[in-house]
Amino acid sequence: MTGRKIAVRMDDITPDMNWGNFNYFRKLFQEIGITPLLGIVPDNRDAKLRCGEAREDFGAVMRELADEGYTFAMHGYRHLYTTSNGGMFPLNRNSEFAGLACDRQSQMLRAGREKLEAWGVRTDIFMAPSHSYDRNTLKALRETGFARITDGFGRRPYVYAGLTFYPISFQMSRSLKAKGGATTLVIHANTVTEKEKEQYARVFREHAADMISYGEYLAMEPTARGALGMAGEYLLAKCKYLLVRLRKRL
Repeated sequence: MTGRKIAVRMDDITPDMNWGNFNYFRKLFQEIGITPLLGIVPDNRDAKLRCGEAREDFGAVMRELADEGYTFAMHGYRHLYTTSNGGMFPLNRNSEFAGLACDRQSQMLRAGREKLEAWGVRTDIFMAPSHSYDRNTLKALRETGFARITDGFGRRPYVYAGLTFYPISFQMSRSLKAKGGATTLVIHANTVTEKEKEQYARVFREHAADMISYGEYLAMEPTARGALGMAGEYLLAKCKYLLVRLRKRL
């Protein structure tokens, strides 16, 4: 196939998430023959992510998924926004990390990792809530043993500041039309409607040949990216943020 390869990441994975929607996608992934990246919130305090009773067997389910080939990321710490700093990748103006001192960010990362490991989940991949992180975040990640970030724009993974970034797609339709390279489709399963689930199923089935497991994405050789490339990414993310705000006002 000449189309762009599409990996999948699912955000906001918690013991009290929308399990009905999650299991729908789990079956869809099985049908297509891929496994995604799951972004687990270690100590969820965000009421918007609470969709029902927390499952006491959450850790066991995650370990079962690991055996099936699923990949995991630490999705922030408590998923509570503490600043209005868009950071280095300003798709949003909310952040749990960007704007905080490096020491504080390191503390949050260590505490989150302890929570994950209590469930039997180990990872060196970080997923920032609202895609917002800053240079202190990158330093704190290196200090606490994280090596990879699921964010950024690009046609393939890239290395910057000692960390490997795995780009995401801002618009699924454009990614499906693009030629060559690879990216990540972001799914927030908690809030998808029945109509949206049908749309995902249709697109996944039609483009099954272009869908890849996240593990395959991680195996791709990254390129190097310098300050100029990061500046271009910042401007692109900022423009997309402003465009979304403009559309909401119209």
